Amino acid sequence: MQTEPSVRFDVADGVARVALNRPDRLNSFNREMHARLREALATIEKDSTIRAVVLTGTGRAFCAGQDLEDLSFDPAAPTDLGTLIDQNFNPLIRRLQALPKPVIARVQGIAAGAGANLSLACDLVIAARGASFLQAFVNIGLMPDSGGTWLLPQRVGTARALGLAMLGEKLSATDAERWGLIWKCVDDAELDTTVDTLARRLSAMPTAALAEIKRAIHGAGQRTLSEQLDLERDRQAMLGASNDYREGVTAFLEKRKPMFKGD
Repeated sequence: MQTEPSVRFDVADGVARVALNRPDRLNSFNREMHARLREALATIEKDSTIRAVVLTGTGRAFCAGQDLEDLSFDPAAPTDLGTLIDQNFNPLIRRLQALPKPVIARVQGIAAGAGANLSLACDLVIAARGASFLQAFVNIGLMPDSGGTWLLPQRVGTARALGLAMLGEKLSATDAERWGLIWKCVDDAELDTTVDTLARRLSAMPTAALAEIKRAIHGAGQRTLSEQLDLERDRQAMLGASNDYREGVTAFLEKRKPMFKGD
């Protein structure tokens, strides 16, 4: 009997939907899931017709982080977590951040550990009101990984980042929105409609401009103001020579909706 794939992947109307699909394990990561995610991202990177991405989980959770049972834990010879992170989680986070297309995290239920930080590595996080975020690492004697120690203080500041990381307590989606950790919290019944509407909107926007916005903002913490000003000058000059810019200005002057093509 054929088993369900650990990652579901489909594309429609310029939007790729990637769903973590181990609902019986709260979509926690195993090696096979990482491999399927790499395949999905490779397709998204190469396919120019894909203009926006939705990342989500099936069932009642977004992602509960690493599946500890998949590590075959042996107290006498524990898994080298550094190698696991270097081979799987770090490349995944880097790829999402570098992807020149907008990525929406659709979060329902729990987003814990690496699953929480996976959602934060996306560009826009839309969470159901019943969802929650948990930096669970400290509860098993670890520190946040998958970008958590960088993403948390960037989003919510040092004091709240330390509280979330050191106490290992759940943060409700409502508070996550209030703190600025995520973009938006919506009623559970409105989650799909909100995400689908946003994905369609992004897929119709100027793709190159979205990619440059993403690169500039994600990398701003590594540059001085002067360096950021130079980057804005250079990338704006590039965008100013694009067909999308010409279409945007023409549509504005003609008082019509622009038809962006991503070039």
